[in-house]
Amino acid sequence: MAYDETFTKLLDAMKRAAAVLRDNEVPFALAGGLAVYARGGPATEHDVDFIVREQDAEHALALLGSAGFRTERPPEGWLFKAFDDDNGTMVDLIFSPNRMPEVVPEILERAELLEVYAITLKVMTATDVLATKLLTLKEHEVDYADVLEIARNCREQIEWDILRERTERSPYAKAFFTLVEELGLALTD
Repeated sequence: MAYDETFTKLLDAMKRAAAVLRDNEVPFALAGGLAVYARGGPATEHDVDFIVREQDAEHALALLGSAGFRTERPPEGWLFKAFDDDNGTMVDLIFSPNRMPEVVPEILERAELLEVYAITLKVMTATDVLATKLLTLKEHEVDYADVLEIARNCREQIEWDILRERTERSPYAKAFFTLVEELGLALTD
């Protein structure tokens, strides 16, 4: 399959960073747009996201630094960043999605081994990707485009009842469920 140059650079950085983490036995899973791509969604042009346990985040960042990535500890306090300066790609190491580090071990346990760009790695479930994205929606950041695209592309892989349960505290998730039901995207038993 032919990819555009930006997406090929993302895949190359993902493969390189994943190999470093895998070879050093750091538990991780592919997250975000590339996890959706791995599950049949569209190519992304944003960045590479990995989810790691909080206790492994510093070690993972140091390993990527030793492998030639430029590393940063941004002030947000829930992720670290590594940059593949050779191709301009950013890799996020997310250890506290939605400020909830306690969910990471469960997310890693549910992640499934898939082959992505000739490397086998754990990939977050579509339900977990969508839950983490829905829980980031806030009053001043309400954009349903990404979550609707995931619902459209991965609807057969989403455990809708579990997704509703995991996001029940979010009024924005409630609005999302109204949208996907009205659009006929949510599959029910």
